[in-house]
Amino acid sequence: MKKEENSVHKFETLSDAHRAFGLPQPKHPLISLIHEAPSWSGSNQPYPHHVLGFFKISYKPKLGGKLKYGQSYYDFDEGGLLFAAPGQVMGGGGENEEAVCSEYTLLIHPDFFLGYPVAKKISQYGFFSYATNETLHLSEDEKATIMSIFRIMEQELNSRIDDFSQDVVIAQIELLLNYANRFYNRQFITRKVVSHDLLQRLEDLLAGYFNNEQALSKGIPTVQYLAENLNLSPSYLSDMLRALTGQNAQQHIHDKLIEKAKEKLSTTTLSVSEIAYTLGFEHPQSFSKLFKTKTSLSPLEFRRSFN
Repeated sequence: MKKEENSVHKFETLSDAHRAFGLPQPKHPLISLIHEAPSWSGSNQPYPHHVLGFFKISYKPKLGGKLKYGQSYYDFDEGGLLFAAPGQVMGGGGENEEAVCSEYTLLIHPDFFLGYPVAKKISQYGFFSYATNETLHLSEDEKATIMSIFRIMEQELNSRIDDFSQDVVIAQIELLLNYANRFYNRQFITRKVVSHDLLQRLEDLLAGYFNNEQALSKGIPTVQYLAENLNLSPSYLSDMLRALTGQNAQQHIHDKLIEKAKEKLSTTTLSVSEIAYTLGFEHPQSFSKLFKTKTSLSPLEFRRSFN
């Protein structure tokens, strides 16, 4: 029987990752900051699919020069930050993937956060589930800020460990995450042309979905469905929409559902149940509940207001 070629490597510990890249064992079992990390050491083999058992924050000085958003390309000469969370599958994109060395790579086991508020808060940062093509691209000033935080952490982790070391490092990690959150929001705003193009494509996608009655066979469109058709991750799509419109992707879908429902209630004689099914609802009661939540009227009350 032929051996599976695309096996998935499991990096369960920081030591596993250090070993794979030919690095010395980490000084601390739960956190490691690698300066100028080497590229994949697996001879001439492509960078493999692997599953992380820890958080990873990596700054790459170059990201191939150009990044495509929709039908447009944008230059990002200052490099950027990539984020990944435990359980995510990384790599496997081909021989050139990970060819660019990271200037800094921070690996953090979840247990390092135990007993600190960030242990729960870190899951709220959507960028840990962004795809690699949704990297945080930094200006020169932003890069300087991020590099200064990395250098403080590097100095602390290489110094003598004392009772305050973990507190100091965690404070720097939280500062890094807060800056990343701010810079991502800036990225959505400064690329309004790109973001508005995506917003228009989203509107066209939803309009086509309902106009072609795909909801009858496929149900209510999901955030995952929209993201896949826009070549984005669900988290990035929701965060982009929230920055532009104040609503996430799920709320955007609900607004479109209500808009189509109002149209059918006011221009057709379809029953409430029939309208619910055409919009992808399995149960009419769910449709009526959502409609009243959004409009403060039941579907029938809304229809009567037109008579």
